[in-house]
Amino acid sequence: MLLPILQIHSEDMPPYAVVCGDPFRAEKIAGKLTGARELAFSREYRTFVGEYEGVPIAVVSHGVGCPGAAVCFEELIRAGVTTLIRVGTAGSYTADVPAGSLVVSTAAIRTDGLTRQLVPDGFPAVADHEVTHALYSAATAMQGVVRKGMTVTVDAFFNGVEEIQHKKFKQAGALGAEMEIAALFVISSLRGARAGAIVAIDGFADQDLAAEYDPHTNVVSDAVEREMEAALKAMVSLAQKDTEAL
Repeated sequence: MLLPILQIHSEDMPPYAVVCGDPFRAEKIAGKLTGARELAFSREYRTFVGEYEGVPIAVVSHGVGCPGAAVCFEELIRAGVTTLIRVGTAGSYTADVPAGSLVVSTAAIRTDGLTRQLVPDGFPAVADHEVTHALYSAATAMQGVVRKGMTVTVDAFFNGVEEIQHKKFKQAGALGAEMEIAALFVISSLRGARAGAIVAIDGFADQDLAAEYDPHTNVVSDAVEREMEAALKAMVSLAQKDTEAL
């Protein structure tokens, strides 16, 4: 079956997929795979397949924001993907989670517009427990700050007239903000897949802490490298458990 937006064939897809926003980050992740090959590059959606420690894995970019990312997640699940891990970046709410830290998202606070058209307002966007555990275990095995907790999914990257309630989300215990996790968690729940997410902190979303935004520092690049490794190692751990359960 040809997936019309991603422009890939379902028979080429393994059950495990790492997803990210940037097509060129997808290429970097694919560079860590054995026998990696590019299947398609359609719009913002770039798809690779290969193996990591013997486990077949797809790497797919989904672009920025929930609506476009949702198309990617939906088609991947239709293609037979059962486990998805998002690798991305986020802005932190607290000084003890500075740029260069990693956050494993356990749930997403839904302020986006896309998921409101899929599920009622009270429906939670929650990560799969097994995927979260595998991600956190892999991330904490490496150096650097790693936290686990709620993140916020927003639509607006730049400020406008309306104010995003970052301060309230921080007071409620959220660790930071990004733009796609809610869509991933809700769609995976609806379609019977399991999903998790890990983000590298590239600055502060809290206005009281925010400085000039620069996601291209060495400390952020190092964090992105760590999260990519954590996602791939988590996939291997999950695949091994899946095999043992058969």
